[in-house]
Amino acid sequence: MSIDSDIRELAARYSKQLEKQMHDRVVEMEADDHSHYLIYQVLGISYEEGERVDIYQNKGRFVYRYAGSFLEEATKKSFLHAFPESGSVRIPNTWGTRPKTFEIDCLEGTNAIEIKWRDATTDGDHITKEHTRIRVIAEAGYKPIRVMFYYPNRRQAIRIQQTLETLYGGIGGEYHYGDGAWDYVAARTGIQLKSILEKIAQENSAER
Repeated sequence: MSIDSDIRELAARYSKQLEKQMHDRVVEMEADDHSHYLIYQVLGISYEEGERVDIYQNKGRFVYRYAGSFLEEATKKSFLHAFPESGSVRIPNTWGTRPKTFEIDCLEGTNAIEIKWRDATTDGDHITKEHTRIRVIAEAGYKPIRVMFYYPNRRQAIRIQQTLETLYGGIGGEYHYGDGAWDYVAARTGIQLKSILEKIAQENSAER
């Protein structure tokens, strides 16, 4: 199977699962207690609009999770297509006891690639955890590489990403984000992942 067909199949499967999850949640919400809509109405939000807010908030959680999982898996498939020996592995945490192991999303040769569709965290502890993770990876003889396709918009989240970029550079790793992330995948695998996804998106839009 070609990588294009493989990613199309993956997209169709994720789309079907996402649709089912959202449908099931909306049906489930029909039996929920809606008494909190009183507070929405106090704040000037109508009952109907409050209902839509809750529905889309729940749908949004599913969309965000599925979008991230899909893009990460599509990226892994691209590397597997180009480097059949690559794949996800776990290595022991040699700097502490929690967690016991760290996962490398894609180990391609000595390149330990972490794949993120986006990272909007504003938690300062995230820096400490990530610093520990990349030190463990480096000491295991691998090169830590972060590939993040979509950069956050909020100032605090951006500052955390800038700090992480410095940490990766300081330990001899690499940090690719935005267009640089798509370019990195294309350069390493020879696969124009973004172009494949854009074509699928255009086809889906034309069908709606």
